[in-house]
Amino acid sequence: MRRTWGVIAVLLTAVLLAGCTANSGGSVSTDPSGSVSDGVPEGSFNSGAGDKAADGDLVTGTTGDVNTSNRDVITTGSMSITATDPVEASESAVTITEQAGGRVDSRSENPATDIQPASATLTLRIPSDELDRTLAELKKLGRLNFVSLNAQDVTQQSQDLDARITALTTSVDRLLALMASATSTTDLISIESALSSRQGELESLKSQRDFLADQIDYSTVQLELVSEGTVAAGGPDNFWTGIIAGWTALVAAFGGLLIGLGVALPWLVVLAIFGAIVLLIVRLFARRRKAA
Repeated sequence: MRRTWGVIAVLLTAVLLAGCTANSGGSVSTDPSGSVSDGVPEGSFNSGAGDKAADGDLVTGTTGDVNTSNRDVITTGSMSITATDPVEASESAVTITEQAGGRVDSRSENPATDIQPASATLTLRIPSDELDRTLAELKKLGRLNFVSLNAQDVTQQSQDLDARITALTTSVDRLLALMASATSTTDLISIESALSSRQGELESLKSQRDFLADQIDYSTVQLELVSEGTVAAGGPDNFWTGIIAGWTALVAAFGGLLIGLGVALPWLVVLAIFGAIVLLIVRLFARRRKAA
C-alpha cells in the first residue's frame, strides 16, 4: 500500500513539473534577430505613445512611421486619383511638386476625345523629407483610388561606395606623388597607365554614388490622374447587386460575341467562296475521270 501511494506521489510531481515547464516555455519567444522576449505585447511599455495614437495625435501609414535616422532609404511609390479635369489637375500636381522643392521627370497628358476619357501620368521626384506633406496635398486634387509606397534600405551599398571611393582617392593621390618623383620614362609611363585606370574607376564610382544620392534624397512617385467613371466600381455586396452585376456581365459578353462575329463574318464569306471554288474543281476532275 505504501509503495502504491509512493508511485502516485511521484506521478503527481512529474505532472506538476511538466505543467510548470510548459508555462515557462510558452512565454519566451525569439525574434528574427535572435533576441529573446518574455511574451509581453510589443508597445506595452510605452503607454504614452499608445494613448497619443488613440487620440489621433500620431499619423500612421506614412513614411514618417519608419525610423530612417542614420540610414539611407530609397522610397518609391505609385498613386491614382480620380479628378474632374485630369489635365488641369496635372498642372496643379506640377505646382505642388515644385513648391516642395521637387521636379517632374516625365509628364504625359491625354485630352478627352470621343473614344477615350481625359487622363494624365506624371513621374514626380519629391524631396524625401517633404514626401508625406506633398502626398497629402496631392490627395486634395480629387478622389484617391490607391496609394502605394515602398522603402528600400541601401545603407550598406552607400557605405560600400563611400569606402571604395575613399580607397581609390588615396591610391590616386599616391600615384600622383610617385609621378612627381619619377626619374625614368619607364616608371613615368607605368605610373600614368595605373593612374588613368584608377581615375576612370574613381569617376565611375562617383557617378554611381551621385545617382544613389539622388535616389535617396528624392522619392519617386508615379502619379496617375483619371476621369470620373474610368476606375471600375467595387464588386457587388448583396444578392440583388450580384444579379445586376451578372446581367451586366452577360450583356457585355453577348455584345462582345456579336462584335467578334461581325469581325469574323467577312473572313467566313471569303473562305466559303474559296471552298466552293475548290469543291467545284474537285467535282469536275471527278466527272472527267468517270467519263474516261
